[in-house]
Amino acid sequence: MPFVKHQVTEIVEREERKQRRDCASLILQLSDPTPTARRWAARDLVECPGSSAELVARLQREEDSSVREIILTTLTQLGDERAVAGMVSCLRSEDAALRNEAIEAMKLLPDEVSPIMSNLLKDPDPDVRIFAVNVLESLRHQQVENWLKEVIEQDAHVNVCAAAVDLLGEVGSSYSWQALENLKIRFPDEPYINFAVDLALKRIGNS
Repeated sequence: MPFVKHQVTEIVEREERKQRRDCASLILQLSDPTPTARRWAARDLVECPGSSAELVARLQREEDSSVREIILTTLTQLGDERAVAGMVSCLRSEDAALRNEAIEAMKLLPDEVSPIMSNLLKDPDPDVRIFAVNVLESLRHQQVENWLKEVIEQDAHVNVCAAAVDLLGEVGSSYSWQALENLKIRFPDEPYINFAVDLALKRIGNS
């Protein structure tokens, strides 16, 4: 399901702008006590290219899911370095919903995310590495298979490799065949790895 829900868009479309719309005022309105005002401010800040830092700061403490969705929509449209860095920081959040929303947003920014993907896949936190693999699921970029191949060749964490193998079963080619075979040697006592690799090889062989 897309992270921007149709119903949220409809809510924003129905609401009336009742406050000033210059950039400084919009940034202040991100802290308005009413979700309506925060939604409008977040949407209109798309016209303010320097507002990514403020949007990210609000995103990290925003409790209303409809406001978060609009903030993420605006951040994907701005797509600058601060916007992407803010989404990456959400991958470390304890809030599972926020993490998932950030993952969905990052999938929409292949050109902006690709320069940092290698570092994400080498992050010290294995959970962040798994989330990075999740981003690759729908990231339209020519390096996706190569990144996944590097994961299964180099990552020492079985769960990270398992996530990469699952995705290689969908997007992989013969290019990754030997790396998949070698993964079973690296994790000989992990039944799921053996199962997932065999399934991925079968899918690649039938493609």
